[in-house]
Amino acid sequence: MCIYNVGMYLYEQAVSVAALRNTKARQWRDGRRDIFRRLEAAIQPNERIVWVHAASLGEFEQGRPIIEALKQQHNDIKILLTFFSPSGYEIRKNYAGADYIFYLPIDRASYARRFLDIVQPEAAIFIKYEFWLNYLGELRRRNIATYVVSAIFRPDSVFFRPWGGAWRKALGTFDKLFVQNDESRELLASIGYTNVVVAGDTRFDRVAAIAKSAKRIELIERFKGNDRLFVAGSTWAPDEELLIELANDNPTIRFVIAPHEMDAARIEHLISAIKGGAVRYTHIDDSTDLRSAQVLILDTVGILSSVYGYATWSYIGGGFGVGIHNTLEAATFGLPIAFGPNYHKFKEARDMIALGAACSVSSSAELKAWFEPLRDNDEHLQATGSAAREYTAKNLGATELILKGMGYGTK
Repeated sequence: MCIYNVGMYLYEQAVSVAALRNTKARQWRDGRRDIFRRLEAAIQPNERIVWVHAASLGEFEQGRPIIEALKQQHNDIKILLTFFSPSGYEIRKNYAGADYIFYLPIDRASYARRFLDIVQPEAAIFIKYEFWLNYLGELRRRNIATYVVSAIFRPDSVFFRPWGGAWRKALGTFDKLFVQNDESRELLASIGYTNVVVAGDTRFDRVAAIAKSAKRIELIERFKGNDRLFVAGSTWAPDEELLIELANDNPTIRFVIAPHEMDAARIEHLISAIKGGAVRYTHIDDSTDLRSAQVLILDTVGILSSVYGYATWSYIGGGFGVGIHNTLEAATFGLPIAFGPNYHKFKEARDMIALGAACSVSSSAELKAWFEPLRDNDEHLQATGSAAREYTAKNLGATELILKGMGYGTK
C-alpha cells in the first residue's frame, strides 16, 4: 500500500504539471478544486445516498440503466455520481438522472475518509473497472454495502498476478460482484471469491431504451431522402481512410461519418477526399443543399444513437487503435456491423462475429468484400441485420437482476 499511495501522490503532481499545457489535465485538476467544500455544500444531512462511480463516459453508459431504475423504483434515494475522467464528467455533468455529480477525489487515504464522512452513502456501486484501494478499504471498515457491476475479469488482470495481493484483498470489500460472463465467475472462484452473479451487461438494457426513444432528426431525413444510408460512428483516422475509399467506390450510397474527436484537420481531409461532396452537420443552414453531398460529417455529440435508426449498414471506429467503440447502439437497430481488427477484448463483438452479425476488417479490400454482398443481396442483408437485433434482444435484463441482487429490486 505504501508504494500505491506514493503512486497516487505522484500521479496527482504529474497531472498538475501536465495541466499547464494539456486541456484534459487542466479539467481534471480544476474539477477537483475545493471538492470537499462543494460536496459539503451540496449534500444534505440524513439523505439516502447511493454512490455510483464511473471511470469515464463508457462506464457511465453501463451504469445509467441502474441509476435510472433506482430513481424510478425508489424516489427517496439520492444518486451521487462521480467520475474519474474529464471525458466522462465534462459531457455528463448536467445529467438529470443523478442528484449530485462530481469528480472523484484521487485515491489517497485521507481523501477517502473525508469523502465518505461527507457523503455517508448507504451503498456504493462501481461500474466495471477502477478498484481504488483506499476507497474500498474505507468502505469495508465502515460496513457500507459495496458492489461492482458489469465487470469483466481476464487472466492477465492484476488480481491474478503474483504481485496482485492488495487488489485480490480489495475484492473482499464487495458484497456481490456482478460480472458479465462465466469466465469472470470462474476466475474469481479460482482465488476464493464465490459471491459472484453472472448478470450480463447493462448496456443491452441501455441501448434498447435508446432505440425505443430514438429522436426524429429532420436534417438526417432530408440528407438521406429515399437513398440507403451507411453510418460510421466514433471513427478515427485509420477508419476514415477505409471509409473514404468505400464512399468513393459507392456514389449512390449516402454516408454519415461521426468522428470520435472533432479534429479540424481530419475533418478537412475528409471533406477534400470525398469525391461526391461532404458537408459538416454544424455548418448546415437553411440554404444548404443537402442532396448535393454524398457524405454528412456528424461533428456534434448526442445524436449518433438516433442516427443509427436511419441506417442500413454500420461501421464502428476504434478498431485500429486500443479497441472498438460501442457496437450495441447499432446492433439494437438491426444493422450489419463492421469494425477494425482490435476487437478481441469486447465480448459482444466476438459474439456477433460468431453469429454472422458483424465482421472485422483490416483493409479497404476487406471492407469492400464485406459490404458488397450486403449492398446487393437483400436476403443476406436481412439475415445479418436480424442476427444483430436478436442478439441484443436475448441479452436484456441485467439491470433488474442486479437491482434485485442488491436488494433494490421492484417493490
